[in-house]
Amino acid sequence: MKKTSLALLVATLLPVFAQAHQAGDFIVRAGTATVRPNAGGDTVLNVSSFKVDNDTQLGLTFSYMVTDNIGVELLAATPVTHNVGLQTVGNVAQVSHLPPSLMAQYYFRDAKDKLRPYLGVGINYTMFFDEKFNDHGKSMGLSDLSAKNSWGVAAQAGLDYNLDNNWLINASLWWMDIDTDVRFNSPAGPQSISTRLDPFTFMFGVGYRF
Repeated sequence: MKKTSLALLVATLLPVFAQAHQAGDFIVRAGTATVRPNAGGDTVLNVSSFKVDNDTQLGLTFSYMVTDNIGVELLAATPVTHNVGLQTVGNVAQVSHLPPSLMAQYYFRDAKDKLRPYLGVGINYTMFFDEKFNDHGKSMGLSDLSAKNSWGVAAQAGLDYNLDNNWLINASLWWMDIDTDVRFNSPAGPQSISTRLDPFTFMFGVGYRF
């Protein structure tokens, strides 16, 4: 009778101890990713630096646990599109980009814990595309917009809460060092504007571990 009770207790506790990030686990997370640029840089046409608005897209991360506490993660997302403007002038252009980032992570607490906060640091590569002036920008005589791709550092802080053996809830904050040269033609001649985006990205979603 005692052996039977002990076996039932162990069987009951096993799923609890299995709710963990362990060496060899793959973790896929998906959710909303809101990109909030901290734009600045050179003055454009003697007006202001570029002003860049926020955008929310589908964020995806793919992680591998090298040990119970060390992981590597790749951040991806659907294309992010920003309206670009100048102070007192309004929006003059639109630009899209993809900002994949590769991170090395450290997960705090023990592998068996449901709550796993983590920090990460790594590298970001941002690819710009579909750069174009809107009708307002074209009416100002602006044309041939392009933005140079960017390499930079990236950092993150996140938190996983394990719901069961496979599913989890995630919240994370990313910062990316994104600097680019924006080139275009204007009535004053060709322009090359050094611009930083340096966005914070807030991601909230769910994950699956296998």
